[in-house]
Amino acid sequence: MKHHLKRQLRRLVTQRPYQIVAGATAALVLAGGTGAALATGDAPAPVAGAAPVAELDSRIDEAATTGEVRVADPSPSPSASPSGSPSAAKPAAKATTDPDTSRPAKPKPPSTKVLDYDYQAQTTFYYCGPAAVRNALDAAGVTRSQDELAVALGTTEMGTNSALDTTRVLNQQVKGNPYRTRTIPGAASPAQLDQLRADVVRVINDNRAIVANVVGTATDTNGGWHSFPGGHYVAVVGYKNDGRTVRIADSADPSLPGYWISTIDLANWMVTRGYSA
Repeated sequence: MKHHLKRQLRRLVTQRPYQIVAGATAALVLAGGTGAALATGDAPAPVAGAAPVAELDSRIDEAATTGEVRVADPSPSPSASPSGSPSAAKPAAKATTDPDTSRPAKPKPPSTKVLDYDYQAQTTFYYCGPAAVRNALDAAGVTRSQDELAVALGTTEMGTNSALDTTRVLNQQVKGNPYRTRTIPGAASPAQLDQLRADVVRVINDNRAIVANVVGTATDTNGGWHSFPGGHYVAVVGYKNDGRTVRIADSADPSLPGYWISTIDLANWMVTRGYSA
């Protein structure tokens, strides 16, 4: 009987879960019956043994049914829950880009620019100052007569005193007081040459002209010779080569109203004098 019970248990180990449950129940019943038989030493009667077998079949069926239900109806996994976890990460907020508040780069000035103006030659031998201011104002869209400007400048037969006067009168006629006086007391330095070139480009692109107070002799780019030992006033109405060469409106000779001169030569022509820019 013991050997038979061991074989039954080994066979049950390899069977399905519900069969193991049923087999375990049967083993317990058989063990209980065997123990009772061994304790009394009496052999079981055939009729008395039929009832336990029937009862065992009933318990096996009940255990098998219970095992099948457990296998067919497993408990739901916590991860299958449709509800989201409270600690689930929220979607990241959309990154925003700060607007570019930097100022756009200022456009580069043109390499060449010449203003439109209505040229006038000086009406008297000492009106070079009023004529130069008049031509400069006309390029800025301001119309004044040479006589009006001569009064404002304090011009006499001795001429117009200095660039300080031309700057003052130009600012009286042009809105915003944009003009400043630059002087070149001695030989023009590299810094003064650079300043003159920058002033020419800046003022011309502001649609204004420069008035220069020159003295002595200068040669234009065509080899023309221009000499004013006692001093003279001219208007700078344009430039080329990025300001390295300037266009002169000269009221002294109506047959030669304009010419080109290098910025270096113009600076040297203004030594001991100055200009309004």
